Amino acid sequence: MHRLLLGLTAFVLTGCGDATDRASLNYFFTYDPRSLDPALSTDVPTGEVVALLFDNLTQFDADAQLVPGLARSWETDAAGRSYTFHLRQDARFHDGRPVKAADVRASMLRALAPGTTGGRSWPLYPIRGARAYAAGKAKEVEGLRVPDDSTVVLTLEEPLNIFPKLLAMPVAAIVPTPTPADFDQQPNGSGPWKFVSWSHDDAIVLARNESYWGGAPKSDTLRIRIIPEPLTQAAEYEAGKLSVVEVPVGETRRWQDTRAPELQRRPALRDLYVAINTTRGPLKDVRVRRALNHAIDVPTLLTTLFADRGVRSAGSLPPGIAGYDSTRAPYAYDPAKAKKLLAEAGYPNGFALKLWRTQRAELARLAQSIQQGLAEIGVRAEIVERDASSARAAVRNGEADLFLTDWYADYPDPENFNYPLFHSRNKGPGGNYAFLADPDLDSMISRARATTDETEKTRLARDIDARVFELAPWIFLWFPVDVWAAQPDLKGWRIPLVFTGQRWMQAERTK
Repeated sequence: MHRLLLGLTAFVLTGCGDATDRASLNYFFTYDPRSLDPALSTDVPTGEVVALLFDNLTQFDADAQLVPGLARSWETDAAGRSYTFHLRQDARFHDGRPVKAADVRASMLRALAPGTTGGRSWPLYPIRGARAYAAGKAKEVEGLRVPDDSTVVLTLEEPLNIFPKLLAMPVAAIVPTPTPADFDQQPNGSGPWKFVSWSHDDAIVLARNESYWGGAPKSDTLRIRIIPEPLTQAAEYEAGKLSVVEVPVGETRRWQDTRAPELQRRPALRDLYVAINTTRGPLKDVRVRRALNHAIDVPTLLTTLFADRGVRSAGSLPPGIAGYDSTRAPYAYDPAKAKKLLAEAGYPNGFALKLWRTQRAELARLAQSIQQGLAEIGVRAEIVERDASSARAAVRNGEADLFLTDWYADYPDPENFNYPLFHSRNKGPGGNYAFLADPDLDSMISRARATTDETEKTRLARDIDARVFELAPWIFLWFPVDVWAAQPDLKGWRIPLVFTGQRWMQAERTK
C-alpha cells in the first residue's frame, strides 16, 4: 500500500534534563491516529500505536524479520495450506486476563465482521471462508478453528507462504473478549505498553507493562505528541528536546556537516517510480517504455533534488528484500539511445502524453525535471496535478499515461511488490497502475506465492524482478534512504524497516 505518511512521523524525547524525565520517552506523529482499535487500523499512526499496545500471533522486529508474538511457534502442512499456531502460556491482557485461543478467534471475526466501516481486513482474507464472512454471505469462517485454549488452526483458500507475515499486520492484533463500546478510546491490549490517556490532537500517554511476557520496556513512560510540521520537529531536535527525528531532505548536507555522528541511514522498503500505463497508445510498445527510462538523468536528479538519499533502482525489489539484485545495471541516461528506440517504434518525432502526480510538495520539482528530460527526446509531457484521491481514481481507472508515485511495503516480502504491482489480476485498483499483463510474469508470481521452498522463492523473486525490468512498466527512479538523527544519550533505538517494527522496548536515555 502507499505509505505516503510514514516518512512524516518522528520520535521525540522530553527536553527537560532531570533524572525523572530520563525515564520517559516522547514520541510524535504529524497527525492524530484515526483510532486505537486494531480493527479500524488504516493509517500509519494508528498502526504504530497498535503495535505498542497489542500483540499479534506473529510480529516484525526492527530489521523486518518475522519473530514469534503471541504464538510461540507454528507449523504448516506439506501443501502450505494449513497453519497451526501454538500460543504462549504467559501472555496476559493489561487487565490481567490470560490470552486464549478464543480471543484470537473472536478478534479475527471482529475484524472481519460484516458492516464494519473503514477497516482493512484484507490480510485475513486468505483464510478459507473469511471473504464470504466479511461480505455477509456466510455465518462462520470455515478455516478458523480453536481445538483448545492454546491452539489456533487456520486453513487457507490456497497455499500462500507469506501468510504468517500477514498476521503481523495491525488489523490482526489480538483484543480481549468481550470488547467494550469505547474500546477505540480506551484500549486494553497485551503489548509492552499500557494505555494511560489520549488527548486528541495533543498527546497519547503510555506506561511500561511491567508484566509483559517479552520483558518490560527499559523506559517508564512513552508520550506520543502530535506535531504537524517537519521543520518544527527538526528545530525541536536541534534544541535538544527530541530524541530522534527524520532529517528534512533539504537539510541533509547541513546535518551531515554538523551532526554526522548522530545520523543513521537505512534504505527503506519503498519504491519511487513513474508508472507507465502499458495499454495507452505508444506506451504499449516496450521500446517506447525503455526510451522513457533512458531519457531521465536519474543520478543527477537524485543528487540535486534528494541529496543522494536513495539507491538507484533496476527493478522494483529494494535492498533488504529477498531477490534484490545489486549487480543489475539501471537504465543509463542516454538521450541518443532513447531517440533511436522511439524511431524504431515509429515515433521519430515523439508524441504527447500526460504525467499525473499528487499535490505532495516534494514531487513538484521531480515531476518538472522528468518533464524536461522527456522533452529532450521529443516526448511532450503535460503535468496534471490533483489531490491524492482524485489522482489515484484516475490512475486506477486507466486514464493516466504516467503517474509519479511511491510504494511502501506493508510487509517485508518480495510478494508485496510483485503481486500487487505487476500481476494482471491487480490491474488498476489492485496496485498494478501500469496495467501490465504478462502471462510468463503471472505464472512466476503465482509459483513464488505458493512454494514452501525458501530458496526457490528467492530465485523466483529475482527472476520476476529481472522480467519486470525488461518489460519496463515503470520509469525506474530509486529506492529512498531514510536518514534520521538520534541524540547521543539515546540507546536502543534503530530506524525500523517496517513501521510496526520499532516498539521502543530497548530505548532508554543513558545520561
